Amino acid sequence: MAKKCSLLLLAFVLYLIHCQSTIAQLQNKISAIDLDALHQIKNTLIDIHAVSSPHFFSSWDFASGDPCSSFAGVTCSSSEQPRRVESLVLGTGLSGSPGFAGTLSPFIANLTELSQLVLFAGIVTGSIPSELGSLKKLRVISLTNNLLTGTIPASIFSLPDLHTLDLGHNQLSGTMPPTISASIQLKVLVLADNKISGQLPRGFPEKLLHLDFSQNNISGMLPARMSASLRYLSASQNRMWGPLNCLESTLELEYLDLSMNNFSGGLPTSLFQPKLTSMLLQRNNLSGGFPPLAPYPYGPGSIIDLSHNFLTGELTRVLVGVESLFLNNNQLKGTVPKEYFGSLSLGKTKTLYLQHNYITGFPTAAESSWPPWDLIAVCLSYNCMEVPVVVGIMACPSGIGEQISRPANQCSAFHIRNTTSKEKED
Repeated sequence: MAKKCSLLLLAFVLYLIHCQSTIAQLQNKISAIDLDALHQIKNTLIDIHAVSSPHFFSSWDFASGDPCSSFAGVTCSSSEQPRRVESLVLGTGLSGSPGFAGTLSPFIANLTELSQLVLFAGIVTGSIPSELGSLKKLRVISLTNNLLTGTIPASIFSLPDLHTLDLGHNQLSGTMPPTISASIQLKVLVLADNKISGQLPRGFPEKLLHLDFSQNNISGMLPARMSASLRYLSASQNRMWGPLNCLESTLELEYLDLSMNNFSGGLPTSLFQPKLTSMLLQRNNLSGGFPPLAPYPYGPGSIIDLSHNFLTGELTRVLVGVESLFLNNNQLKGTVPKEYFGSLSLGKTKTLYLQHNYITGFPTAAESSWPPWDLIAVCLSYNCMEVPVVVGIMACPSGIGEQISRPANQCSAFHIRNTTSKEKED
């Protein structure tokens, strides 16, 4: 009798174990629609694995594996049944990883609970599936450093929760969709290094923090008003023009790069503020002078490049303390304020380029007051003054030429021209 009871108890325990296993399997079961979508995504991508590393898709075993727990790059919901894919990260992103070839499957749109889609660097071609615009829970789309072509699907900007869109370093063409401004939650927009052309939309989302559309073929002017929340703005190496007045509202800017365009007009006073520690406006058509403001407390890492423009007048104290300051190849005149030499002596300014201007004086002290030359780079060549012997041309960039001072006839002509212009204005 005792033996029979033991057998019945053992059978009951085995039954409970079986039930628990069955429940666990049911709880971990992925949606059939999502499973099929993962099949389709894998079928259109080719894993270019390195010899020293395994295939990314080696863990995608549809015969026995559980996608939610064993598929690389797949993250599923924990409570919803059946389980749904919420995040899809394709590739490792490791340095030296070749990534994928192939194309992006439109079946991604069947992952209707997806909130994050990341494709790491590779050679994926084809267009961005317009069907992504139907994934209403998408917050992050990052498809950088591939060979994607075609236009940016306008439907993407109708996604209600889209926070980050990074399509940089591809071969996308066409124009920026005017619907960008409707993406009310968008904080990060990166379209750098593509073949996008045309003009910018009339506006960008009000909550935008990071905007980068550098290295494209965009023409025209900046919008009349930029997002006041912007902290990072890069539009370098395009074909843009016009004044920079629209930046007067961007008081949160920390990084600004509009270099290598055709922007003109004066420098807005609002750009000279403590938060903006990286201002790259070189190789434009900017003119006018510097505001007579007291210097801000620029710190380590600060860089301002206004070289290769048409800036005039005397340099004011406003940029004293900038660590790397490039004002070369302009039309500056007069004497440089002594505070700039003081900033060099204290080691706050490490690079000061003033060559190719019409400057007539640079206050210095005895040679012993200069910091070690391996710590600073100063170039004063080709101005309307005798360059201090201690400076010479040793810190100037290559190709500046051997002539230390500007020819006297150029200085005289410049002085006469500027005096005549001022008299006409008066």
